[in-house]
Amino acid sequence: MSWKAGLSRHLPILRFFACAESPSSRGVLGWYTKNYEELNILNPNMPLFLRTTDNAMSAVTTELSFTTDDLLKFMIQTGRFRNGNGTIAEDRVEAAKAYLKTDWALIRKERWASPGFDPEHPLLDQTNPDWKSDSKLSTDLALYLDLKEGVDEQTRVIESGPSNEYTRSENSLLMCQRVDLWCAGEQEVEAAVKHLYKLGRRFNSLEVENPDFITEFYPGVADF
Repeated sequence: MSWKAGLSRHLPILRFFACAESPSSRGVLGWYTKNYEELNILNPNMPLFLRTTDNAMSAVTTELSFTTDDLLKFMIQTGRFRNGNGTIAEDRVEAAKAYLKTDWALIRKERWASPGFDPEHPLLDQTNPDWKSDSKLSTDLALYLDLKEGVDEQTRVIESGPSNEYTRSENSLLMCQRVDLWCAGEQEVEAAVKHLYKLGRRFNSLEVENPDFITEFYPGVADF
């Protein structure tokens, strides 16, 4: 039961899909029906949805907070940086590895190297389009501009692959949020939920919402 009690700490939602009339969805419907009350008690703030429609593909999905670093590691490990002839694109692999070594803490620090000025202000190009010509700003932000230019160039190389390589890899990684359960039994459904729970522990960082005040009171032992 321990992993069921921890679902809402690592997953924001669980969605089950099934066809109410199809034998292939019996495992999903059976597991959901038998476990809904317990899961709802243990995870009162986590939505548990069951969507049914004719000929639905049985599945369970959630939401995982993948980062750009996660995507690049996925692309490197699965060999998705490919040239048009099918060979590994070493330039994009090296750019991805360099991106993964980026010192984001230093970039955030150097962003404020010039007091009172934010080089990432969303309206900067309208309010001060020639700010890079300012000698003081250029001096104060020299390291920031150098680091930012390096990251921008790495991103340009990473996303330059043929046939929407980067976008297709994003979509492939997002499919890890879904487990298809066509003709699965109840044990397979529970294994799928456990799998998503473990992924949530790895990739999600949810803040538990604790109430500011006690809203429910339960009587204690009479002679306490």
